[in-house]
Parts: sequence; C-alpha cells; structure tokens
Amino acid sequence: MLKDLIYIGLGGALLAKEKVEEELNELVEKGKLNKKDAQDFIDKAKVKGEDEEKEFKAHLKEVIKETLEEMGVATKEDIQTLLKEMKK
Repeated sequence: MLKDLIYIGLGGALLAKEKVEEELNELVEKGKLNKKDAQDFIDKAKVKGEDEEKEFKAHLKEVIKETLEEMGVATKEDIQTLLKEMKK
C-alpha cells in the first residue's frame, strides 16, 4: 500500500513536471516568456521539489521509527548492546 502511494505520488509529480515544461515551452514559442526565465522557473521548481523530498523522507523516517518503537522492535543499537553484554 505504501509503495503504491509512493508510485502514485511520483507518477503525478512526473506528469505535472512534463505539463509545466510543455506550457513553458509554448510560452517561449509564443514570445510571452524568454528562454532564460523559463529555465530559471524550472530550476527553482527543481530545487523546491528536492527540498520537499528531503523533508518528506525525514518525516517518513520519523513515523517509521515511532511505529517500530511502539511495536517494540529491537533496533540495531539494542542488538549491539545485547551482543556486547553476552561477550562479557
């Protein structure tokens, strides 16, 4: 389910990106926007998308961590601590 949601989100983002690029190219062809401004817009949108992706990943990681803690799943650190104690 989560994988499907991620794929849907990525697919939607790619479709939106393509549509925006098409619209910008049409504006450039009609002379309503110069090529540099169109490229600047695309570059800014790309940076914003990358920033939002980082924020989403950080939030998702925190949600997963909280869920695993609630479930009582042992972390890598928990296992390492137990292994150290067993070696003593």
